[in-house]
Amino acid sequence: MDNFVNFLNRLGLARVAAMGVVAVLMLGFFVFLILRSASPQMAPLYSGLSIEDSSAIVSELQTANVPFQLRGEGDTILVPRDQITTLRMSLAADGLPHRGQVGYEIFDQQNTLGATSFVQNINNVRALEGELSRTISSLARIRSARVHLVLPERELFRRERQDPSASIVLGVRGELSAGEIRAIQHLVASAIEGLTPTRVSIVDDAGRLLASGAGTGEDGILAGELEERTLGVEGRLRARIEDLLVNVVGPGRARVQVSAQLDMNRLTRTSESFDPDGQVVRSTLTRELQNSAIGAGTSGQVSVANELPGASENAGLGGGTNEQQSTVEETVNYEISRVTETAMTEAGGISRLSIAVAVDGVYADDGSGNASYQPRSDAELAQIAALVRSAAGFDTTRGDQLEVVNMQFAERPELAALGTQGQGLFDFTRDDLMQGAEMAVTLLIALALVFFVMRPLLGRVLTPETAPLALPASAELSPSSGAVERVDEGPEANLVRKPAWMDGARAMGETQAQTLKTVGTLVDENPKQAALIVRDWISDAA
Repeated sequence: MDNFVNFLNRLGLARVAAMGVVAVLMLGFFVFLILRSASPQMAPLYSGLSIEDSSAIVSELQTANVPFQLRGEGDTILVPRDQITTLRMSLAADGLPHRGQVGYEIFDQQNTLGATSFVQNINNVRALEGELSRTISSLARIRSARVHLVLPERELFRRERQDPSASIVLGVRGELSAGEIRAIQHLVASAIEGLTPTRVSIVDDAGRLLASGAGTGEDGILAGELEERTLGVEGRLRARIEDLLVNVVGPGRARVQVSAQLDMNRLTRTSESFDPDGQVVRSTLTRELQNSAIGAGTSGQVSVANELPGASENAGLGGGTNEQQSTVEETVNYEISRVTETAMTEAGGISRLSIAVAVDGVYADDGSGNASYQPRSDAELAQIAALVRSAAGFDTTRGDQLEVVNMQFAERPELAALGTQGQGLFDFTRDDLMQGAEMAVTLLIALALVFFVMRPLLGRVLTPETAPLALPASAELSPSSGAVERVDEGPEANLVRKPAWMDGARAMGETQAQTLKTVGTLVDENPKQAALIVRDWISDAA
């Protein structure tokens, strides 16, 4: 203990304090590293929450004793990464987050007994709006959604009925394509009875009109779909041809571009043709007439003489003649065969195709371990062209064009088959990169503390203090020792007592001055060697 106390006394209070400060700093730094490495990695549980949803979720997390962090203005909640899935399922069971919308659960929280039809209709509209908002918000490019529905009720004794309409405000990430906008329109229209996609208006959070909802009709929709349909047809044909060529020339060795022209005209053609040779009896009508005529005695006419008694006898004696006539009429109706055809051509048909295929050559070993390029033969190119024609539905009557060119690619593609490459050594995820960057920053801070704080302090503490220069024994002043030197200043002379050690000091000074002069001469004659010596002294002192 005495030795330790003596050691502390030799070091001094300043050195002990410096050592304590260094020890505390290093201990605190390493404690921070241990706690930081032991603390769970936080990840966003939900982002873009409303104040109500954030408050409800924080209450649930506090009840479950789950560590969490709030970011931004409370709209983002961070939790341990390994508990995200479990927490989301638990919160979903409690109906969180609501995202400011109320769905069909509104009917579970109310007593329908005594509720009026007006209240029920309002709750139905609120439930529909909330469910549609949740469904739209689940899309990848949609950050938030708010839906307003107008569902007119049909009044009594009124034949006309007003069509329903909808308006949607979207918070988007980036920009929505025309196909995504129409998908939202059809989604909402299919969920509401009597609602058409043209009656759905969409506005983004920047105030830009994405869909007017003015009811432009089906023709307007087809005109808007022209570009998307063209890109869809070109993409399908290109993917089909590339899938075919991958198995023939190898992956990455063929490039395909397709340009399609679509006919967006809708045609309806009705034709009627008659076959004169195909006659068919439709109906036959036969009429037969018979007429009989009697002579003058018995003409058969009704008269007064014929009605008298004995007139019949007189008539028989008269000897008149009888005449009979027969007429037959036949009418035959024929029907000529007729064919009526109605052909309807829908919009979107392909009117013309232009296909360009660039095929890389073959790489072969030249014997020295290097791959040499060799172009493909004309027969092989002809086979590739035939395959492309069959896959694309090539039609020369439409004026389709196909070009297959063999050219050497600027970069040689990978020759390994698709799916055979394993995960590379340097294939890191985003989390791995963030963790590595954090560890690198921590290591740099530790090195900076060691080299720029700890090392100078330890060096100063461990360096022994130099004792103050002491005067030689002969330099001590004593009243009895000394010599008398005469100093003449002015007309009068004064006697000054001169110590004995001053002579020795003067001699030492002259010797040092001579030594410095000699060193200066050596430095002037050999400046490089002198600089090296001084540099070594500085390094040893550091």
